[in-house]
Parts: sequence; C-alpha cells; structure tokens
Amino acid sequence: MSAAVTDPVRTGRGPFHDVRVARVDRLCDDAVAITFDIAPELADAFRFRPGQSVTLRRAVDGREERRSYSICAAAGRPLRIGVREVPGGLVSRWLVHDVRVGDLVEMQAPSGTFSPELGRSASHGLIAAGSGITPTLSIAASLAADPNSDVVLLYGNRRSDTVMFADEVADLKDGNPGRVQLVHVLSREPQEVELFNGRMDAAKLRELLPAVCAPQSIDHWWLCGPFGMVTDAAAVLSELGVDPKAIHRELFYVEEVAPPPARHVDAAVGPGCEVTVILDGRATTTTVATGSTVLDGAQRVRPDLPFACKGGVCGTCRAKVVFGQVSMRRNFALEDDEVADGFVLTCQAMPETDAVTVDYDA
Repeated sequence: MSAAVTDPVRTGRGPFHDVRVARVDRLCDDAVAITFDIAPELADAFRFRPGQSVTLRRAVDGREERRSYSICAAAGRPLRIGVREVPGGLVSRWLVHDVRVGDLVEMQAPSGTFSPELGRSASHGLIAAGSGITPTLSIAASLAADPNSDVVLLYGNRRSDTVMFADEVADLKDGNPGRVQLVHVLSREPQEVELFNGRMDAAKLRELLPAVCAPQSIDHWWLCGPFGMVTDAAAVLSELGVDPKAIHRELFYVEEVAPPPARHVDAAVGPGCEVTVILDGRATTTTVATGSTVLDGAQRVRPDLPFACKGGVCGTCRAKVVFGQVSMRRNFALEDDEVADGFVLTCQAMPETDAVTVDYDA
C-alpha cells in the first residue's frame, strides 16, 4: 500500500457497525457493486479517501469470517464496494447472490493508504487487472473530477463479458476527453489491435507502456491486481525510468482462499514476549508465546484488534512498533517508507525482543 497520504481518515477502523444496503448492481455474472446507506451519526467515521477499503464481518456456522473489500466510489459519493465471487467463497458468494436492498451488513470504517492526494495538479497512471479495478476506479473517478489532473488507465481482463464497471470506465473516458485515456487489454478475446491482446505480464507491459504514454513523465503510478501483474508492472516501470517512490501498489487477493493460518496458541501461554498493544487510546499488556505473532497472541486479551486476511496482504492490522523489535514473515501491504518508519503488519510480526509495544493509533 502507498504512504502517499497522511490524512487521519486512513486509519479509521474501530468497531463494527451495522450499515444498510441501499443498492445492488450486477456488473457481470459473478460480480456486483453494493452501495450502502450510512447513518448520519456514522458519516464522519465512514468518510473515505479514494482507494481505501472496508472490512466486512459475517458469522458462518458459528464462526466469524472477515473480508476486506475495496471502495469503488469517487470521493464524496455514497460508499460502494465491488465484489467478485470466488469459488467456494464464504463471504463473496453471499454478497454476490444473497444480499438484498435493506439488508444490514457488519462493517468497519474505511482504512488504507492506497490513495492519491487530491487537489494537486498531477498526472496519474493506473494499471489494473480483474477485480483490481475496484480501488482503481475510485481513484480514477476522483481524479477525473479535478480539471488539473490527467489519467491513463490500463485495464486487463480475460474477455469483454468479464469486465467489471465497463460502462463506468467508458463514461470516465468519454466525459473527460483529453484528460482520461483508457486502454482495455484482453487475454482470451481477440481485439483488432494486436497490441491490446494478451496477459499484462512483463513482456506485454514493456511493449504496451511506451506505446501508450511516456511512463517516466507521469507523476504517480497506481497498480492493483494479482501478485504477478503488480510485481511485473512495478519492475517494468522501474526499467523505463520511473522513480520507485512514484509507484504505489495494492495487491488483489482472493480472500476466501486463505494462506496457511498463523499459529494460534489456545493452550497456556507459558514463556514468551511481553507485548503491549495500544488501540483507541487504551494500552493492554500480555505475554505472547514464542512462535506466535503479535496479533494472534494479543487477541487473547484484545479481541477488538483490527484484522481481515491474516495473510500479510490487506494491511488492516497495520501498527507502529514504538518499543522493541519484531520481524515480519511476509509483507505485501506496506511500502518501504512505511516499514522504515516502524510500521508492521501485526499478523506477520514475530517479536524479537523480550518486550514489544505496537501502536495501532499511530
């Protein structure tokens, strides 16, 4: 995720709230956009920046399931998420097929740092694949509202009938001639221009990017999609002379196909590290067993700690180490400058000192 903004709304997490479904729009056979009606008393908490996400909670067979979904609405518009069904998905299938207008959904306030600074004259390049369009659309639509911003959007999909938000991205282009450039790339459906056929891998991007724009002249690049596409795009942009600090990444992650879970200690804790967690201004100290992550260990005494994927991808459990040292097993959510500032993913953070303090409010 990007550290491009420092607005305090980026860390809005806190408790879950019941929010009402206002609208469900079918995008294609396996995807919908869901708009929510936020109660007036929650308006400030649910104010969002383009590109942020929300965590949803649902009970399935007596077990709590959490998933993070990106907001696809422009800044200032009603909160809306885009959801594509994942085979066997415990949450996505429910959202795509069963949720109706008027239903209540448990949701945390928006969070995330994959968001541009609005109101500043700049050029932006966006590369999205599949469901990666959800935060990208939010960013592109917000930037399109600013006459001083220019947008180049490269959008990869398998076929034209699998394209989420096809009409909306077309309207963005048509409504902002000269400022919004749109390129569709299809991997399993031939198009007239051969350049726009194939997967958006490194080879394709090396050919495509210089033909579409001058990559090094664009102020910010926003990448969202599968791991391979995002890493390939970042590497190619660097090869083409783009400053790494101008490249912001958000992984599209199939939440329901979870990685192997972090070890969770249910028995007596025993010897370990003394971990203090700070959340909502309250500090709590507990002993985290050797081999357990900060999040798994501290959840024993602070079940309100924020998390969603527990796979090092969504960034919901982001916190700052203010005392002691930890190491992360994997990190697909934080950028280098965030790590340098002391931020970690607590679902991946293993204590390396006898005492550690992490601040979720930082």
